Amino acid sequence: MKEFGNKRTGMDLSSLGITEAKEILWNLTPAELVEAALQNGEGFLTDTGALMCDTGKFTGRSPKDRFVVRDENTQDSVWWGDVNIAFEPAKFDALYQKMVAHLSGCTLYVRDAYAGAHPEYRLNLRIVNTQAWHNLFCNNMFLRPSAKELETITPDFTIICAPEFEADPAVDGTRQANFAIINFSRKMILIGGTGYAGEMKKGIFSVLNYLLPHEKNTLSMHCSANVGKDGDTAIFFGLSGTGKTTLSADPERGLIGDDEHGWTKDSVFNFEGGCYAKVIDLTREKEPQIWDAIKFGAIVENTRFIEGTRTVDYTNKSVTENTRTAYPIYHIENAVEPSRAGIPKNIFFLTADAFGVLPPISRLNKCQAMYHFISGYTAKVAGTEVGVTEPQTTFSACFGAAFLPLHPTRYAEMLGKKMTENNVNVWLVNTGWTGGAYGTGSRMKLSYTRAMITAALNGALDQVSFVKHPVFGVEMPESCPHVPADILNPRNTWSDKEAYDHKANELARSFIKNFSKYADFANDEILVGAPEVAVEV
Repeated sequence: MKEFGNKRTGMDLSSLGITEAKEILWNLTPAELVEAALQNGEGFLTDTGALMCDTGKFTGRSPKDRFVVRDENTQDSVWWGDVNIAFEPAKFDALYQKMVAHLSGCTLYVRDAYAGAHPEYRLNLRIVNTQAWHNLFCNNMFLRPSAKELETITPDFTIICAPEFEADPAVDGTRQANFAIINFSRKMILIGGTGYAGEMKKGIFSVLNYLLPHEKNTLSMHCSANVGKDGDTAIFFGLSGTGKTTLSADPERGLIGDDEHGWTKDSVFNFEGGCYAKVIDLTREKEPQIWDAIKFGAIVENTRFIEGTRTVDYTNKSVTENTRTAYPIYHIENAVEPSRAGIPKNIFFLTADAFGVLPPISRLNKCQAMYHFISGYTAKVAGTEVGVTEPQTTFSACFGAAFLPLHPTRYAEMLGKKMTENNVNVWLVNTGWTGGAYGTGSRMKLSYTRAMITAALNGALDQVSFVKHPVFGVEMPESCPHVPADILNPRNTWSDKEAYDHKANELARSFIKNFSKYADFANDEILVGAPEVAVEV
C-alpha cells in the first residue's frame, strides 16, 4: 500500500480497519488535488482557474436518507422523527464493514482538518474520500491545520465518503441506495451513494449542533456573521431567498462567516474555513465578493460552460437551480481570520414575506425573538419550485430544522438567555413584498433594506419612536434615515386596509398552526411571543 503526503508521523488508517487500500494520499495541496481531479476525469478547469465538477444523480442533500444512530447515548437526547431518523447500531456496524471492504484497492484521499475557529470548541476531523474533488471541497470548507499542527492532530470525528458505494436497503436498513449516517458514539459519519459534497459539510454542522449545546452549553447557529470596525458583531439568520448572503456581505464590515457559527460566553466563532454559496444567475454586479472568489482552488458544482468557451454560464439551470461554489474564506478580501469576534449587539431574522404583511424592519422582545426563531418563517413565490403557483408559507425551526439533533426549544431557550445576559437587539427584517402580496405589491428595494440594517447597526434606530404591530406585536420604527416613512408600517402601503387586516390574520394563523407541533415543549416565555389573531366576523 503506497502512502504519500503530509501526515502525523506513524499515523495510518488501521484504526478504521482500512489496511488494504491501493494508495493513500494525505493532506494534498489544492494544486495537487486539482491535478488529481483532472487526471481522474472528475471535472474541468474554468477560465478563472476554478474546478468545475458534477455531483451526479443528487444535486442537493437528501433529508429522508439522513440517519442518526439511536443508542444509549442518544436515546433520550436526540429529537427523533422526520429530521433525525433513527438507525440501529448493529446495522451501522455492518454497513461500516461493507464500506471498509469496498475501500480495499481504492485510491483514498485523506484530510485532517477541524471545525470551530475557537480553540476551546474545536472539533478535529479526519475525512476519507474516494474522489479528489471531494477532498478539495473539505480543504475549502473546513479549517486548515498548520504543518506543525498536523504533527500532533488526533481526530475527534471521522467522515468516510464514497459516492460510488451504494447500500442495499433490504439488508442494510437504509431507505434507498444513498445514505448519510451519524454515529455519535463511534464519532463517525458514513456517506455513500451520493456525490453531493454538501452532505459532508452539513453532517459536521449537525454534529456540532448536538455537541455544543448538549455538552458545552454553547449555542450553535445556522447564520452568517460580520463585524464592524469598532468590533460590533452582527448575526443574520434567514432561509434561502431572504438575502442572508447579500446583506451580510458588506465591504464596510469584516466577514466572520456565511453559514455556521457558535456563540460562547464571550465571542461568536465560525465553524468553517470557507463558503458554500449559490451561484445561479451570479453576476459581478450583484455579488462582487463571490464572483471574485471563484478562482484557482475554488470549486463550482453542477454548472455549465458557455458553448465553445471555458467561461461558466451562471444562468444555466440545465442540471439544477442549486448550482454552488465552494471556496476558502481567504478568497474573500475582507474576511476575518481567525474567524472570530465578540458577542453580537444586533441579530437580524430575515424573511421574504410574499404576503406583504410583515414590516420592513421591526424590533422583537425576548419572547417574540424566541417564538420567531423557532418559527423560522419565509415564503416561496411562484416559479421558485415546480408546482408553486402562488405564495406559500415556509417554516424551518431555528432557520435550519434539517440540521437540529436537539428539540428546537433547546436552541430558542439558549437564545433567550443570551439576549438577557448581553442586552442584544433582535430585528425582524422583511426583504419581501410591500404594498400588497406577490403579484400586487412590489419587492422591497434592496437600498431601503440596507439603509434599515445600517440604521440598526449604528444605533440610529435607538433614537426614534416605535409603534406596535396590531397582530404580531412587534415594534415598528416610525422613521428611519434614508427610508420613506410611509413604508415602515406595511398597512399604510396597502390601498385596501381591510384586505391587509385579513391577510395579516391569515398569516398569523399559519404561524400558530406551524408552532403547534412545538408547543408542548415550549415554556411560557416562548408562548407569549405568538401573534394575536383577531376573531373575524
